[in-house]
Amino acid sequence: QVQLVESGGGLVQPGGSLRLSCTASGRTFSSNAMGWFRQAPGHEREFVAAINRNGASTSYTDSVKGRFTISRDNAKNTMYLQMNSLKPEDTAVYYCAAKFRPGTSSYWGDYNIWGQGTQVTVSS
Repeated sequence: QVQLVESGGGLVQPGGSLRLSCTASGRTFSSNAMGWFRQAPGHEREFVAAINRNGASTSYTDSVKGRFTISRDNAKNTMYLQMNSLKPEDTAVYYCAAKFRPGTSSYWGDYNIWGQGTQVTVSS
């Protein structure tokens, strides 16, 4: 069973950047498609980005396209989310998730394992 731990969250000013990391242990990381989701207070969990097992295929929600980049390093059992040009509306708890079946997905119900989340706050 894979375990996921997120890191890299924090407080940043609008227009700033952060890089989130999701480190996996346990089951072979490279066998899982992965995703990032976020949840702001009073809102449902929202899809952010996803990446397939070898990193060749990615997908993003429209609101982050051109600003966020998802990537993975299977040798390090780690997935990343580079977030640039951050906006106050990006403020949320960010979760990484692993999906046992191949292929990317924007539906949270397709993911089998979740991390504990890391807080991202964009504010001046």
